[in-house]
Amino acid sequence: MPEPAAQTGATSGAPRVLTRRGTELFMLVIAAVIVTFALLIVEISQEQTLTKELFLYGAAFLVLFGAAHFAVRRWAPYADPLILPLVALINGLGLVMLHRLDLAEVVGGPFTGKQIMYSTAGVVLFVLVLVYVKDHRTLAQYGYTCGFIGLALLALPGLLPASISEANGAKLWIRLGPLGQIQPGEFAKILLLVFFASFLVSKRELFTTAGKRFLGIDWPRPRDLMPVIVSWVLSIGIVVLEKDLGTSLLFFGIVLVMIYIATERAVWVFLGLSMFALGCIVAFNLFDHVQARVNTWLDPLAEGYANDQLRTGLFGMANGGVLGSGLGSGRPNMTSWAVSDFIISAIGEELGLVGLMALLMVYLLLMMRGLRSALAVRDSFGKLFAGGLSFTIALQLFVVAGGVTGLIPMTGLTAPFLAYGGSSLLANYMLIALLLRISDAARRPQTPAKPKPKQAPIAEAHTELVERPR
Repeated sequence: MPEPAAQTGATSGAPRVLTRRGTELFMLVIAAVIVTFALLIVEISQEQTLTKELFLYGAAFLVLFGAAHFAVRRWAPYADPLILPLVALINGLGLVMLHRLDLAEVVGGPFTGKQIMYSTAGVVLFVLVLVYVKDHRTLAQYGYTCGFIGLALLALPGLLPASISEANGAKLWIRLGPLGQIQPGEFAKILLLVFFASFLVSKRELFTTAGKRFLGIDWPRPRDLMPVIVSWVLSIGIVVLEKDLGTSLLFFGIVLVMIYIATERAVWVFLGLSMFALGCIVAFNLFDHVQARVNTWLDPLAEGYANDQLRTGLFGMANGGVLGSGLGSGRPNMTSWAVSDFIISAIGEELGLVGLMALLMVYLLLMMRGLRSALAVRDSFGKLFAGGLSFTIALQLFVVAGGVTGLIPMTGLTAPFLAYGGSSLLANYMLIALLLRISDAARRPQTPAKPKPKQAPIAEAHTELVERPR
């Protein structure tokens, strides 16, 4: 069956561009086969038989991403054909590991059914974004509004009482009673990305103008440092109010990367990292919770509950080795918070270093396709916005993977689309919908402007007699 393409007429002159939706559907089928096969292995290893849950989860996966595919085919036909299949594969592997942990009767479960419910809500938001955001450039008109709402959502848990906002030492949540809980910071990052992109497009000259030259570097003017200083103060405020290193690092990292994309001046990254390092040193000497995180990172074998999380995660990955113990054959239930913060450790134990590297490669491909869309889109706002969206996924994964492997101190972030959690899934599906919207604009063929009618020279023009009305 040939790929659908842009309609071309004799007068339009628009280039013929394949939508590649057939490719997307084929890759989704491959992702479904991989996920189904993994679920089969888990069921056979744990139950020695096939349960009805296997067929329910498989059917839910097909329905969800089938609906997402048809939404993209209808409202973003020229979008990148690999982004949605990569997301489906990551989400599916997360469901496989959650089902594996449910069979091991991890405390707090079952998780798989709830994760499918969250994924369904995420796909609904995904479709709504594609339907109502017809042009990503319209978001730039609401940049300051998005920035204000984003900052309010980011600070809200820190200002609320600990009884309704604190969990595991960090104030990130808002408990809504029987309705569950929500993490506003996940949605705040998208709103802040809109603000940063629109602000940098309109104020780019502030960051590209060089000040005095010192040590062979053109330093920014002091008055142009204000946005970075404000971002630095807010990131330190997050550490103080919410006791969360991960959100602080994510927030400040997004600011620096988007400034670098807008200006192509590495001095901004150097200044930002220096200021962040200084803020971390100050926070370490002033706040006990920061000291606890750093001490756990420096000595994970010491006694203590926080150390137990990192210690069991590291032992689990060491037990998996290079090829892993096999799906359903390890003991990921021995790792604390294996369904959320340490799900990468659980995957590393059962799939080994090879499986973990393959998973990270899928994330890398997702980030690369997003950056490719950023390079291809024609407007400056779209370039900055798509670059920021792609880097958000990359930085969040780095913070999570670095924390569970002992590379950096542990944080409260979760692996996008992989770990258990409703707020993260909902926000990240909205993020992917916006990325597909930008990708659709980048690949959509432009209709050439209609040629202006040629006007005959005055000497050759016909003379017309016009009677003046009386």
